[in-house]
Amino acid sequence: MTIPLGASVTKTWTVTRELTIARVDDRLPAAFATPMMIYLMEVAAAEAIQPYLPDGWISVGVAVSVRHLAATPVGMTVTARAEVIAVDERAITFAVEAYDEWEKIGEGTHVRAPVELARFRQRLAQKAARDIG
Repeated sequence: MTIPLGASVTKTWTVTRELTIARVDDRLPAAFATPMMIYLMEVAAAEAIQPYLPDGWISVGVAVSVRHLAATPVGMTVTARAEVIAVDERAITFAVEAYDEWEKIGEGTHVRAPVELARFRQRLAQKAARDIG
């Protein structure tokens, strides 16, 4: 598989209460939650490389290093971008960033590993079937 440096995707969401930290704890402000920002970045990264993966392959996230720089209220639009900055035989590294309508709200790096979906599902099923007792 050949994944080009610079491959990128941009994803956009409108912030709803379900995407805020207040969804988990009413005492907290209704601001776009950090895990949701990271998820949006990961989705963009996965989509950026999926066309370059062999049939039957996907990518899985293996590392995230992201700073959440500013809060975003319900109703604003958040745009995340992921761009391939490094590729080796086992991992693809992305520069990720997110903006709301006013400012940059997040930045960092994300690493994904290509995996064969059938093999991944098999290993997951084996793990789920283990007797944990």
